[in-house]
Amino acid sequence: MTNNQILVDEKPADIGQFTVGRLLPVRKKRQVGPFTFIDHMGPATLGKGIYMDVDQHPHTGLSTLTYLFEGEVAHKDSTGANQIITPGDVGFMTSGKAVTHTERTPKHLRTETEFTMHGYQVWVALPKELEEIEPNFQFIPKEDLPIWEEGNTKYTLVAGEGYGRKSPLNVYSPLFMLKIESPEEKTIKINGELEGEIAIVVVTGSVLEKNQEIKAGQMLISKTENHCDIHVKANTQLLLFGGKPLGREHYLLWNFVSSDREKLKQQKQDWMDKKFPKVPGDDTYIPFPEMRLK
Repeated sequence: MTNNQILVDEKPADIGQFTVGRLLPVRKKRQVGPFTFIDHMGPATLGKGIYMDVDQHPHTGLSTLTYLFEGEVAHKDSTGANQIITPGDVGFMTSGKAVTHTERTPKHLRTETEFTMHGYQVWVALPKELEEIEPNFQFIPKEDLPIWEEGNTKYTLVAGEGYGRKSPLNVYSPLFMLKIESPEEKTIKINGELEGEIAIVVVTGSVLEKNQEIKAGQMLISKTENHCDIHVKANTQLLLFGGKPLGREHYLLWNFVSSDREKLKQQKQDWMDKKFPKVPGDDTYIPFPEMRLK
C-alpha cells in the first residue's frame, strides 16, 4: 500500500431482503471516475419464500448497472422496460430527469428450490449537461460483450473501453468496467490498457499489492492514473471500475445524484408527492427514508 492508494472493506447495508456489502462511496473517495456507488449483492441463498422484492423506487441523474454472477433479476421500469437479467448480462438503466423501477426474483424461480443470488449493482453519475436527459433502458446479453483470453486469463469488457476494445453498451462519459478471471497466479498488466482512475474489486481469490494480500470483499482504489499491474493469486476473479473523473462534485441523496444540491431537495419532495412516473401495473411504493444529503 502507498499514499496514493485506499483499501476499502465492504460495509454491510440492509436493502430489505438481504444484506449487501457497500464498497462505494467512502469518506476518502466519493467517486472513482464517474462511478459513485458500488453494492455487492450476496452470495445469498434465496428460495422457499425468501426472494428479492425491491418495490417501486426512483432514480435521477445517474445510470444503474446490474451485473450478476449467479441468480436472476426481473427488472421493470417506468420507460416500459421489462427484462430478466441473467449471469453475465448487462442491465443498464439511465434515469436522466426521472425514472422509477422495481427489481424482483422472476416468477420461474419462486419455487421450493433454493438458489444463490450473487452480483453487483453500480451507479454511474451522469455529466452535468446530461442529468436531465430522457430515461432509457439498455440490455446487452453476455454473448454480445467483448470476451477474450490471454493465456489462461479470461477478460470480459462489461462497459466502456479498455485493452483496445469497446463494449456495445452506450455510456455517457469515458469509463470502463472489466471482469478478469485467472485460474493461475500471475501478474496482469493494466498500465496503458485502461484510462483514468481505477478501483480493483476482489470477487474471489486475492491480490498481492506491496506485500499485502487484498482478499475477497475488499477494494483497492488508486488515486493516480498510473497503476501499472495487478499480481493475482490462483483462482481469482476481479472487477475493475473506473474512468475519467467528471470534473465536478456530485451529491447523493438516497437514490438521487446531482451536481446541484437544491435539485436533490426538490426531487425528494417530488417523490414524496408521488410526481414521479410509475412502473406500469405496479402499485407498490418505497417511502423516502430518513437520511441526510451527502
